[in-house]
Amino acid sequence: MYYDEIETPIGPLVLCAGEEGLCRIEFGSFRRGEPFLEAWSRKYTGADRLVRDDRFLQPAVDQLQQYFAGERTAFDLPIQLYGSDFQVKVWRALTGIPYGETRSYKEIGEVIGAPKAVRAVGGANNRNPLPIVVPCHRVIGSNGAMVGYGGGLAIKEQLLGLEGYAQVTA
Repeated sequence: MYYDEIETPIGPLVLCAGEEGLCRIEFGSFRRGEPFLEAWSRKYTGADRLVRDDRFLQPAVDQLQQYFAGERTAFDLPIQLYGSDFQVKVWRALTGIPYGETRSYKEIGEVIGAPKAVRAVGGANNRNPLPIVVPCHRVIGSNGAMVGYGGGLAIKEQLLGLEGYAQVTA
């Protein structure tokens, strides 16, 4: 498993990828998240260690930098999603939320054919291994309120603001 750490307007991010594509983005520094990332990698990919390789991850770094510069509205990267069938279905649905728009947990449930699974959709959203690229920050409460985000609500609001979403309310 390869990784690289980049500095962004929302703080450091650690990117992880295997041969199949980008599989993890973690908020914070590699040093802080290393034990978690190693355990996650062993569990989901079987990789015994993480190797820093900025060349392997350069396409992801470039696209994230373009996103933060306001030059990219969609990602075109190979990704590998590790999770239950339900989680992967939710995460794939999240990629259909257009830049600068939001959807509720209920709307995502409807997209995947499980309109009553609002709590399960929220749980899957919370476990999204590829924040930003799989835009879980674009999911809000049905009343329009900002609710939960792995990186914190301030980062969620910052990402939505970057995308021009004007109705950001905590």
